[in-house]
Amino acid sequence: MDIDRRAFIASLGGTAAVGLMSSEAKADALEHWMEDQLDEQAAAAQGGQEKFPTVAELEAQIETRSYRRGTGNVFINTRGNVKKLAPMPKNPTLQDFFRLRFAPANHVLQSATRALKTGMSEEIILACLLHDCAQALMKADHGWWGAQLFEPYIPEKSAFGIRYHQTLRFYADADAGYEYPDLYYRIFGQDYTPPPHIEATYKMLRNHKWYMEPRLVTVNDLYAFDPNAKVSIDPFEDIIGRHFKTPKEGLGNDNSPSAHMWRTLANPDAPL
Repeated sequence: MDIDRRAFIASLGGTAAVGLMSSEAKADALEHWMEDQLDEQAAAAQGGQEKFPTVAELEAQIETRSYRRGTGNVFINTRGNVKKLAPMPKNPTLQDFFRLRFAPANHVLQSATRALKTGMSEEIILACLLHDCAQALMKADHGWWGAQLFEPYIPEKSAFGIRYHQTLRFYADADAGYEYPDLYYRIFGQDYTPPPHIEATYKMLRNHKWYMEPRLVTVNDLYAFDPNAKVSIDPFEDIIGRHFKTPKEGLGNDNSPSAHMWRTLANPDAPL
């Protein structure tokens, strides 16, 4: 069977999530994915369409996993033990967190690279660079977590784009070039309906003057899963320098409203 490596990695949550899985967990995931692909190919050979799981079928899978899909990547413990994390510098910067906690961060770097190449504003490029970084801390409601993590340090429009890209992922916008991805049918179920707070937020965003900020994040999010892409944070150093207000004390030491989140990322093994 030919393996679509890009699709397989995307189905697990991207390269960052895969990098934190043990070899055994990767093998199990690959086996399950190949079984699903075989079923899809058999259905296609019979003239059928891909069968996506239902919400109930996905809920039935919860007790079959050795991990929880909504917890942060830093805290994932698959069937093996977690590894000791490298210590952070005394006054850590955003670049330090990219290197020591968010790495490899390939997806967000691809997203920001795409935004840069397509001429997006620097506020949008920064939002694309940061939009999924909070998944190292928490996956569920990561848009809100991400905005809270970064908003003391970045432009308001960038924080707005990070917060609300999570909502707009679930709603297609053909004029903006965003389609509802098949990946979400696999992750959430073919009959999934976003919860009331997401639907209410979407209605608010449709009439908001900054609707395009989070929408452009989703556009650059959807097509940023190329496993062969070579990306680096280097092209964004100037944008970070202009728009990210790095505290002189270092992230986590400045007593900002989100300093505790940075400290948790820096030292997730602290007992209390």
